[in-house]
Parts: sequence; C-alpha cells; structure tokens
Amino acid sequence: MKAQGQKYLAELFGTFVLVFVGCSVPVALFKLSGGQNTLIYVWQFAPFAFGIALLAGLYAFGETSGGHFNPAVSLAMFLDRRLSVVDLAGYWLFQFAGAVLASAVLVLAFNKAAVKSAATVPGFGKGPAVVFEIVMTAIFVLVILQVTKSGVFGSSALIAIPLTLLAIHFAAIPVSGSSVNPARTLGPALIGNKWNAEWIYFLGPAAGAILGWLVHTVVVQGDFDLRDNVAAVADEVEGEIHGGGAAVSDDQPDPAAPEWGTETDAESDDRQT
Repeated sequence: MKAQGQKYLAELFGTFVLVFVGCSVPVALFKLSGGQNTLIYVWQFAPFAFGIALLAGLYAFGETSGGHFNPAVSLAMFLDRRLSVVDLAGYWLFQFAGAVLASAVLVLAFNKAAVKSAATVPGFGKGPAVVFEIVMTAIFVLVILQVTKSGVFGSSALIAIPLTLLAIHFAAIPVSGSSVNPARTLGPALIGNKWNAEWIYFLGPAAGAILGWLVHTVVVQGDFDLRDNVAAVADEVEGEIHGGGAAVSDDQPDPAAPEWGTETDAESDDRQT
C-alpha cells in the first residue's frame, strides 16, 4: 500500500504535468502571435497537449495515486466508495496546488499576460458553458469509473481515458474553454489574475461528476436504490467530523490506486449486489 504522502505528491505532480503541458499551447500561441486571438489554433492543438499530457501523468504516477489529477474525478471516486473523505480532501488540496505550481512556472518562462491567455472562459455565453461542463465531465467520469474496474476493458484504461479527454477538448474548447477540471481552471486564473465566471468551472464539473456517478451506478452497476450509497457517504463524512470513525481503514485495499483491469467477474458481481 502506498503511503498517504506518496499518493498526495503523485496527485500534485500529475496535475502539474497535465496543466503545465496542456496550458503551454495557448501560452506559446499567445506569445507567437503577439497577443492576437489564437482560438482557432488552440482548438487544433490544445486537445492533443491535454490528452497526451494526461497519458504521461498516468504512466508516471497512476500506480501511486490512481491518477485522478482532477477534483471532479476524485469526487466521483469518493461517491463510488473508492476514496475516503480524508483522501478526498487531500487529493483536492494537492491537485489545486499542482495546477497553481504549473501556472507559476509558466509565468517564470513567459509572463502574466501569456498565462492569462490559458484561462477558461465561456465562448457563447454562460448557459452553453455550464451545460457543456456538466455533460462533458459526466462523460469523462463515466469512462473512468467503468474502465478502471472493468475486467474486459481494464487493460485499455491508459488509452481510453486520455482519448476521452482529447475528444472532450475538441468538442468543448469553443463553447466553454473545456475545463472539466476545477484545478486546471484555478491555476491560470489565479496566477494570470483573470476571473471570468469561474463558478461555472467549479460547479459544472462537480455536478457532472455527480451525474456521471449516478448514471454509472444505475445503468452499469444496476443499483436502482441509491439510499444505501448516500447513507454510506453521509455516515463517513459524519464520522470524520466526529473523530474519524467511519473513514476507510488502512487495513482495507487502497481505494485510491485501483489495479486497472484486475477485477474478477465474481468481484464485479459482488459489487453490483
């Protein structure tokens, strides 16, 4: 079992890789164009940067922490009982720190105005941006929740997840800037000091994570009675508030770093009952 500190640092550096490499595209295009509008070029190249950066982060740190690198993904894993409430808070903290650190390094390489160009902003108004952030995050979470536990598709997890993110960016960049990740939004916004409807990129992915988990639980797992799941989440949070009694035990298998594709059919059946 990985030490808690190792998992948190893996999330920090994995998120750093994702944000630094992905945001380098709009930053570099901003500098190359002399500050002109480069959305069409960002649309063409940024999806590949984010998708391949996620692939790199998963290969480097996925076995240590589970490779979330995204607070919305961690929320979905918590709701699916694969992450304790303590680790959820720790993952969030280090994911945001990794994104801020990546943006700070980009400032060192370029300048504040260039990093500001990497901020996520609505392209066609707040309404479409909210819808796209919710739906795209739900799709992303659905793929992750299934492929990381699938005995059939588990071996393709390292490809399926980055390719899903790449497709999401192609679809969503013109509409919402394609965050689906509150940490990715916070880093450039904080360091570049550009705040434009940031609530969309926090509430949207959070709602998308919940929606994706609900669809996965009902459609894939066949669990139509969500009361036990909700009660378990509430009991764990309450346990932590009153002394940590309901937290995931260190004696249990590590829920944050699943061995992708190793779940047996029997384990899958048990999980659905």
